[in-house]
Amino acid sequence: MSENILELKNIVKLYPGVTALDNVSLSFRKGEVHALVGENGAGKSTLIKTVSGAIKPTSGKIIVNGKEFDFLTPLQSRENGIAVVYQEFNLVPVLSAAENIFLGEFIRKGWICDQKAMNQKAAELFKRLNIELNPETKVEDLTTGYQQIVEIAKAVAKNAKILIMDEPSAPLTTNEVEAMFNIVDSLKKEGVTVIYISHRLEEIYRVADRVSVLRDGKYITTKNVSETTKAQLISYMVGRTLKETYPERTAKTDEIILSVRNLSGNGVKNISFDLKKGEILGFGGLVGAGRTELAQLLFGSAKIESGEIILKGKRLKIKSPKSAIKEGITLIPEDRKKHGLFLEMTVKDNLTITMLQRLSKLSFVSKAAIAKLANESVKVFGIKTPGINQKVKNLSGGNQQKVVLGKWLGTSPEVLILDEPTRGIDVGAKQEIYNLMVDMTKKGISIIMISSDMEELLGMSDRIVVLCKGRLSAILNKEEFSQEVILKKSAECDN
Repeated sequence: MSENILELKNIVKLYPGVTALDNVSLSFRKGEVHALVGENGAGKSTLIKTVSGAIKPTSGKIIVNGKEFDFLTPLQSRENGIAVVYQEFNLVPVLSAAENIFLGEFIRKGWICDQKAMNQKAAELFKRLNIELNPETKVEDLTTGYQQIVEIAKAVAKNAKILIMDEPSAPLTTNEVEAMFNIVDSLKKEGVTVIYISHRLEEIYRVADRVSVLRDGKYITTKNVSETTKAQLISYMVGRTLKETYPERTAKTDEIILSVRNLSGNGVKNISFDLKKGEILGFGGLVGAGRTELAQLLFGSAKIESGEIILKGKRLKIKSPKSAIKEGITLIPEDRKKHGLFLEMTVKDNLTITMLQRLSKLSFVSKAAIAKLANESVKVFGIKTPGINQKVKNLSGGNQQKVVLGKWLGTSPEVLILDEPTRGIDVGAKQEIYNLMVDMTKKGISIIMISSDMEELLGMSDRIVVLCKGRLSAILNKEEFSQEVILKKSAECDN
C-alpha cells in the first residue's frame, strides 16, 4: 500500500486566458508536515481549492487513501478527511468556542442542542491539543491566536486526516505562532498530514518535513527541508537568484521633516520622535504596543487628546484623514483589502481616485487624462495586470500593494506611513516593494514603516522606534540594531 495519503496527478485548471495549474503532480505522505510555497499567482490557492472541492479541475486525477477521483465535491473532500484552515477565519463571533467547533453539526438531545455535551467535547479537544481554553468563551472575546486554535479544533473535531493550513501565522504574535506550531507537532504525531502554506520561509524550517515549490502554475520541485537552504527555495520560487534581500541605501540627511511631541490618544501616551527627510523610520513592538494606533493619530483617523505634530516647522491641526492628506501625510493601512482598495473597482480607478480634483477642469474629468496617468503608474510601479480596466481584486497581493502605493504617491506626500507593507506578499514582490520604498526616499519622501517582520524591520530601517504598551520604549540607531535588543525593549517597559 502506498505511503501517500494524497496524490495529485497531472492536474490542469484553465480559466479564460489563464492557466492556473499546468500539469501539476504532487504527493503527500501520511503523518508529514508538507510545506507548499510559491509567489502570489503561483497556483497555491487554486491547488487548495481543488483538493477541498471548491473548484473542479479541467483535467487530472486526485487520489485520496487509494481512491481515485476526477474531481472532489466539498462533501466528498470532507468525507475523505480533508479540512482547510483559511487565513480569513470562518467563525461566528457571538457564539462560544464550543458552538463554533460544532457549528452545523450540533450535538443534540432530542430536538435541542446539548450544550453541556458540546462543552465537554470541546474541552477534551483543547486538552488533546494542549491548550487551556474555556469552551464557553465567546469567540469575539478571544485573541486572534485563540480564534486560530478554534479553527484548527473545528477541523480536528471532524476527524481530519489531511489538514491544509493557508498562511496560518499571518495574524498571530510570535508566542501565538509557537503555540500553533506545537499543535501542528501534536497532530503530526497522531498521523495527521498537514499541508502548510506560508510566505514566511523561516517557518518552513521550524515546522515542515518536506517542501514543494510552485511557480507560474507549474510544479517545480519537492525537497526535504533539511537538505535545502532558504536561498535555494527563493531561487526555485522566483526562477532567479535574489542576491540582496534588502537594497542598499546611501543617501542620508539630518534635516528633520516631522516632529511629534508628547502625542497622546487612541491608546498611546506621550510619544515623541523626529523623522528626517528621506529616512525610513521603523516602528517595532509586540501586538498591542500601539504602533497602528499611533499611525491612526498621525493620519487623523483617530482623535488626538494632547501633543503636537510639526511638519516642516508648521504645527498641524489634524482632525481627519482629509486634513492629513492636505498637509502631506498619507497612510497605507495594514489591511489593504479592507481599508486601502476598492476591490470591485478597476486598477485605473484605484490609481487615480486621489487625483480626480487635480485632473478635473470645470468639474469635468478627462477620461483620456485618467487613462494616461493610470498607464504611467502601472509602468512606474511595475504593476502586473492585463490592463488598467482589470478589477483590482483579481491582482496578486504584491500588485495590489503597488496599486495602493501608486494611489497615494500621486498626491506627492511629504510623509508616507506604511503599516505592515509586505504582509501576505511573496519574496519576489517584497523585493520590488523594497526597491520602490528606496526610490521614494531618494525623491525626498520620508517613510514611517510599521513592521512585525523582524528581518524587514532590521533590514530596511535607518532608525527604529520601539513601542511597548502604548509608550515609547527606545529609539535605536543603526549600530544598536539587534533582534535581542528590540524584543527586550518591546517586552520590558514601564506601565
